[in-house]
Amino acid sequence: MKREMSRLVAASVACVCAVAATAEVMDRPVGFKIGQRMTLRPYVSLAATYDSNVGARSAGAEGDMMWTVNPGFGLNYTHENWALDLNAYYSYHAYTKREYVNRYNQHTYGETLRWNWSNSSGSEKGWSLMLSESYRRITMADDISLGEGRSYNGDRSQFDINGAAQRRFNENWHSSLNAGYYYLDYDNDTDDRDVGALYGWQRWTVGADAGYAPSPWTDFIAAIGYTGYNQDNTGSSWSSKRVNRHSTAYTAQVGIGSFATERISYRALAGWSRFEYGNSSTDNGFVYTVSANWKISDTLHTMLLASSYYQPSEREQDSRSRVDSLSWGLAKSMVRGKLNATLDLTYRHETNDRVSGANGIDYEIDAVSGRLGLNYILNRFLSLYAYGEYIRSWNSEKRANSGYGDYDRWRVTGGVRLTY
Repeated sequence: MKREMSRLVAASVACVCAVAATAEVMDRPVGFKIGQRMTLRPYVSLAATYDSNVGARSAGAEGDMMWTVNPGFGLNYTHENWALDLNAYYSYHAYTKREYVNRYNQHTYGETLRWNWSNSSGSEKGWSLMLSESYRRITMADDISLGEGRSYNGDRSQFDINGAAQRRFNENWHSSLNAGYYYLDYDNDTDDRDVGALYGWQRWTVGADAGYAPSPWTDFIAAIGYTGYNQDNTGSSWSSKRVNRHSTAYTAQVGIGSFATERISYRALAGWSRFEYGNSSTDNGFVYTVSANWKISDTLHTMLLASSYYQPSEREQDSRSRVDSLSWGLAKSMVRGKLNATLDLTYRHETNDRVSGANGIDYEIDAVSGRLGLNYILNRFLSLYAYGEYIRSWNSEKRANSGYGDYDRWRVTGGVRLTY
């Protein structure tokens, strides 16, 4: 549950505070109506990007210009007590240098689907349901922010589906159940990367929480969760004998939050997690999940997020990881809503620990990334956008043969977007 919450929280930062300047999710004009309840927003954008370190190399970094065309659409349907949102996009990235055209994947695409239903509002007694599904094909050509703070961004496919049901018994008591499935698959059979193999997994999550809210500003919460993994990082001959492909995590947390405030909402949980990696090693440790959202004014909004969790390593065979992350985002609307500025900063600390008896060494990765974006709406059909990104990564061991040493990378993008 903690890992899924962390991923959803990171996505909320990207959507709300950080990426108003990206082609597929930036602020859109009104669109046009289909009937009384449906709104369609088709668009296409053209952009130019300079990347200072194509491939995120530790040594021998080289820059290049990249040109991107990005069509897509958003569809919204609103009923009396439920709503449906569908977004889909495709991007074609063209590098200037021939070696990058042949080396790196140039096609990215994805879609997200969200459905919400409720027969209550505010603190009224009733049910609320949420279902979400998404698929993304991500490559090294995509925005750095899509890595969720990672210092590595190999070509990969991501699919997830999640559901939650919440019951409000009265104005004070509430509870919820949630479940999810997440599939992460890295492309290790291509030549579009300058690092070693990366490893994905299949993940199942189930969780529940209960809360008592004596006031809108105070909500006492207790949560438990189970996570199961089938990981890809146990493919060596050694691990086939010693490390099982299945890992599990159990988490219990308690904390406090706000449930029904207009401008400020927060949720802070802390507790204990037990992670059993491949039936070969066990980690027990303190974990936390924090989210805070403050609408300072009608034109200024900020969000803070922090989380920690255990997982199989995405970098090394026969290894487990602990991840601690912190994100902050700020969004400002100006010029009567025509100009929108966004800033977000992310810090991620990752430990990679080998199981006893496996080859290799333990090491740590720290990564800091930042993003500043501007989006200006010229008229109902046309908008201009620009953003800059930067990421800096440190490897505690600085292993020359690992492909994961120190590096930095920055990108600057400018583009135009046409929406019907």
